[in-house]
Amino acid sequence: MQGSVVVTGVSTGIGQATARLLGDRGFRVFGSVRRAADAQGLAQALGERFTPLVFDVTDEDAVRAAAGTVRERLGGTTLAGLVNNAGIAVAGPLSHLPVAELRRQLEVNLVGPVIVTQAFLPLLGTDASLQGPPGRIVNISSVGGRIGAPFLAPYVASKHGLEGLSESLRRELLFYGIDVVLVAPGHVATPIWDKAAEVDTAPYEHLDIAPAMRRFRDFFIAEGRKGLPPERIGETVHEALTAAAPKVRYAVVPGRLANWTIPSLLPRRLVDKLIGSRLGLSRKPG
Repeated sequence: MQGSVVVTGVSTGIGQATARLLGDRGFRVFGSVRRAADAQGLAQALGERFTPLVFDVTDEDAVRAAAGTVRERLGGTTLAGLVNNAGIAVAGPLSHLPVAELRRQLEVNLVGPVIVTQAFLPLLGTDASLQGPPGRIVNISSVGGRIGAPFLAPYVASKHGLEGLSESLRRELLFYGIDVVLVAPGHVATPIWDKAAEVDTAPYEHLDIAPAMRRFRDFFIAEGRKGLPPERIGETVHEALTAAAPKVRYAVVPGRLANWTIPSLLPRRLVDKLIGSRLGLSRKPG
């Protein structure tokens, strides 16, 4: 037995694949979902090493109650890991995006991990009364945590924020021996792309940049459906939790040279021009 891990957002995609893989590798997994109906199905599908927790990451009372449940199950020992995976992606041109949508994005993707981390930190080792080694926190970021795509500003802002938060938190937790590791996927083939295809772009159709937004949506969905299997991210999370000396940040990106290395090395203005040219965003002379 490898110990116990909490993974948020396990109803589908990366979270579910990670919960399954960690259970198969000997971890006891506590996985969060927002609906009790999902919890019952997952408990059957993922087996005896999986225990569902029902909470929304933005609900402080529910998260604290779940942490209390996990504490009882651990019986005075520490938690080996916390994987902050739950998240959403809000799209739209920032110039016309309803501010309520921006707030919703930041509440789920940035404030949510803080709520969850605060609730489970005692179990990870800040509570000196518990027996066992300190655990690790793995925060699921994104390529968007470093490279900003147009029409995804809320999501990109949340992931940039998560990266900065993780950097500061890692240094704060040096005192307790609790490490903080980022896993930053590129495109991953999950049901999120089917949901993206259903996004209503009608509120923005009157804008001059609407054609560029449609091109971006179609390109992004097509690339996403060709992305890495979610199990590949689960493998990286397992490494982040178990490696003797884990990296600070793991970038798990398909087509790494074109989609990560080159955009990271090129001058920002040149990347602007390349993106603008591909999507039809570049301003025409005159």
